Order: sequence, then C-alpha cells, then structure tokens
Amino acid sequence: MASAMGRPLRVLILCTGNSARSQMAEAILNQKGRGRFVAESAGSQPASRVNPYAVEALREAGIDWRGRQPRGIDGLVSQSWDIVITVCDRAREACPIFPGQPALAHWGMEDPASVGGNDETKRQAFREALQLISRRIDLMLALPAEKLERLALQERLRAIGAEESRLTQS
Repeated sequence: MASAMGRPLRVLILCTGNSARSQMAEAILNQKGRGRFVAESAGSQPASRVNPYAVEALREAGIDWRGRQPRGIDGLVSQSWDIVITVCDRAREACPIFPGQPALAHWGMEDPASVGGNDETKRQAFREALQLISRRIDLMLALPAEKLERLALQERLRAIGAEESRLTQS
C-alpha cells in the first residue's frame, strides 16, 4: 500500500449527513493513527452542522475536533484514497466509484442522532457510537496495513465491520 512510499495512508470515511459518525471516526483516526493514517470525512447529503452531541462525546473522550462543517463528496471523488469506509447503509448504497481502486469497507452502525428521549439518553447513544467507532479503529490500527495488498486489506477491514456488527446485535 501507499505507506511503503513513506506517506500515511489516506482514508475517506463516508456517511449520509457527515454530522456524527463520520466526523467522530475522522477525529479518532487522525488522533490515534497520526503518522500512519490521514483521515477525512464527507456525506452523500451533508447536514447543515455537526451534531453537538458528537462534538461533546469527542471532547469527553479527549479527542481533538477542529470544528469542521459537514461536507459533500464532490471534489473528493477524484482524489486518490487508499481506504474508503462507509459507516451507514445509505452512504454505502450511494458510494461512488473512486479512482485508483482503494480498499473499500462498510462499518455499518446505528445512527446515534436517530435516538429519541431526553438529553442524557441522546448523550449515551453518542458515547456508545464513539466507543464502537474507537474499537473498530483500534482493530484497524492493529493491522499491518502498510504491508498488505489492497484486497487483503479490504477483506480485513470488512471483517472488522462485520464482527463488530455481530457483537452489537447479540
């Protein structure tokens, strides 16, 4: 993969609104994977703002978030990506074709923004989403991504999403 050339692997994380899950994943991967990975995120239908509960959950976890606005995938499709990860089913269905054959993986999960109830119930949904994303990123960081061929990396990344999904459904 690209890191063999001395540069970090470029990761694009896609969701529908780019207001919660993908923003959290971008921030977590950029902090934990510094030097090995550079993450960006986007949405197929970007929201008007990042969900404040997502920002709060990141802050509580001590993860830097730089106040980025949700953005669409326009302009990102033509860029070169090593890995593209979708974190919601609708983004997976709307995922465009990327040049250069990046490793593609789907890490589907419930949208914490869809949880109803009082503020504490909503905060807890975002904390749980952050924990799930963080676990998946930890598993990704444990992979020798720089040494794996694209298809082997893609298979392992997909397995991370599939395994975590099975665990959360039981």
